[in-house]
Amino acid sequence: MSYNIKPPEKICNDEYCPFHGSIKIRGRIIEGVVVSAKMQKTVIVRRDYIYYVPKFQRYERRHSRIPAHNPPCINATEGDIVRIAECRPISKTVAFVVVEKIGRKGVS
Repeated sequence: MSYNIKPPEKICNDEYCPFHGSIKIRGRIIEGVVVSAKMQKTVIVRRDYIYYVPKFQRYERRHSRIPAHNPPCINATEGDIVRIAECRPISKTVAFVVVEKIGRKGVS
């Protein structure tokens, strides 16, 4: 991978892991906060962004919730700040995979 992402220390045998499996990453790389980790090997990542409203010449805050595959070698939990990368569709809703855990929300 030429995306300057350091591989995790742990090793897993997940076929959808971009480091130890056969899935390839391509397209967008996004940072966000894990808000739900209740599904098996899948997390919901919240991405906050600013949107410009031309009519009022102001900005508003918006967010999107993106489901992403969570490999066992990374194992992101709620509150983690993660980097996710686009891949081929894994299921009906999942087309991103967690590639790096950056830190925790609220912890410096």
